[in-house]
This record gives sequence, C-alpha cells and structure tokens, in this order.
Amino acid sequence: MSLPKLTRLPSARLLIINHLHQQLLPSITPLSVPRRALIQGKYRRPGQPKEDKFPWEGINFDFSKGLEGIKKHFTLLKKEFYDRWVGPEGKPIIEHMLEQNRVIWEFRGAESLQHWIVSSDKEIGGQSEVYLKPGKNGNTCFLYGTLSSTPPRDGETRYSGYCTMRSKQLLASFDRKKHYDWSSFNTLHLRVRGDGRPWMINIAAETYFSHQKDDIYSYFLYTRGGPYWQDIKIPFSKFFLTHRGRIQDDQHPLWLDKINTIGFTLGDKADGPFQLEIDFIGVSKDYAHTEEFAYEAYKRNPEI
Repeated sequence: MSLPKLTRLPSARLLIINHLHQQLLPSITPLSVPRRALIQGKYRRPGQPKEDKFPWEGINFDFSKGLEGIKKHFTLLKKEFYDRWVGPEGKPIIEHMLEQNRVIWEFRGAESLQHWIVSSDKEIGGQSEVYLKPGKNGNTCFLYGTLSSTPPRDGETRYSGYCTMRSKQLLASFDRKKHYDWSSFNTLHLRVRGDGRPWMINIAAETYFSHQKDDIYSYFLYTRGGPYWQDIKIPFSKFFLTHRGRIQDDQHPLWLDKINTIGFTLGDKADGPFQLEIDFIGVSKDYAHTEEFAYEAYKRNPEI
C-alpha cells in the first residue's frame, strides 16, 4: 500500500505547508454574483428594512370570506362554461369576424373605477399626489392631482416625480389570469380631455420568462388642453418595447393576443396640478393602416 506523497515529505516542510495553508485560505473569499444580477426583485425604498415574512402571514383566514370566494369563483366558472358553447366572450363567432370597433373600458358611474389603480412617487418617499373620481355627469373618469419632482431625502434616490393610473389584471375563476385578445384589431382608440400635458400610454402583455415581467410597450399621448374632447387613434405598430423605463435595443411588435393591462403615466417634470378626463378606451380595425411595425427589428438569421 503506497502512502500519499504529502506524508513522504520531511516534517519541517509539512509544518511550513500547514502554516501557509492556514494563513492563505481565510483571506481568499469565494466568488459571488450579486443577487440583483441574477433575479431582479421588486423595488424597495432605500433604507427600508427587508420584510422577512412567510407568504401565508398576510392571508385573512375568515370563514365567511371563504364562502363568498367559493360562490364568486363557481359563478365565474359557470359563465366560462356557457360562453364556450356560444363563442368567445359570450358572442357568436360571426360577430367577432365582422367586428370593427370594441369598447374595452367605459367609465359610467363609480363602479367602473374599481377596475383601476392609481399610484405616485409617494411609494418611494416622493411628494406627488394623484386621485381618481367620476366626472361631473358621472359618465367619465377624472384623474387629477399634483406633480412634484422633488426627490426624497434618503441620500440615494436622485429622481422622482410621476403619477400613474393602471387597469387591474383581469381574472377568471379561481384567480386564473385572463387576457384580452385584440389580435383582430390594429389601433387603440380613446376619447380624452386633458390640460396640454404629455402622457405615456403603457400596455403590458403576457410574457413567457420571469425576467420579462417588467416589459412594457409604450407610446406618447399628447393632450391639447381646453374644453374640447380629443378622439385619439394610435396604431399598435407604433408602441415600442421598454423595460423598467428604458427603451430596449431589440424591438419587436406587441403581442395582441394576450394583453394584461393598460396604464397612463405622467412624468414631464413640470411641477404643478394636472388633470385628465377619459370617456372610454377601445380598439378598432383601420383597414387603411397597413404598417406591421414602425421600428427597426433585428434579425438573428438575416436573409441573403
């Protein structure tokens, strides 16, 4: 039986090797990759401690609430079952084939505002304020507030000043994701009345990978102000891809078959009050518009 080579060395050399082994190894730190480079977590305000809570700690285990949820989800499941026999969204197939205009969101009364969420830079310590309420006649949506670009005094945040309004995710029975299918249309149609400020329209579509969850397709909405309404039509081919507010180099058209949400963002750095009144948001089919995509798209295997 042959002994290891280390045991054949003289004792003095073994002592030196052991001493160097103890001195050098603790100073060598293992290579590590920042967590943010692997998975981009949700934004946490600088200085705010991390929440170390289990997912079930925020759930309200109420028996009456559970019964209401069961009744709600089985009602939605029944509606989905019957709509399958009639057609998509409960309409015959012939209506979907001949349909040229469809109203997706129509603001009529306070109940229609429950499908929308408003937020501002107050979530990161800013001073902007945004509110949502029905219009004077109850047939519109009135978004108003005050924009402030003063950053929070936390020593890290350098930019601030935004207000947003976003639609809620459409859910089917048992909280399954339900998507809007706009593949039969090519234009976004909305009727608004603003105060002259430029807004950003953001459309979020379903993604296939987790690192694409913050991908949003955006385009500009210019309001002219005054007491008159604007009928705005924006082709879907004009929307460009952004990721957390940054325009991406690799552009591709918006996938219209799985639309999740739509939103409006104000961040023009003009401090002061603002207002935006919306009548309806819909989609239409413009046969005169034949453009597929307005921006240069990279080809992985270009044609020769």
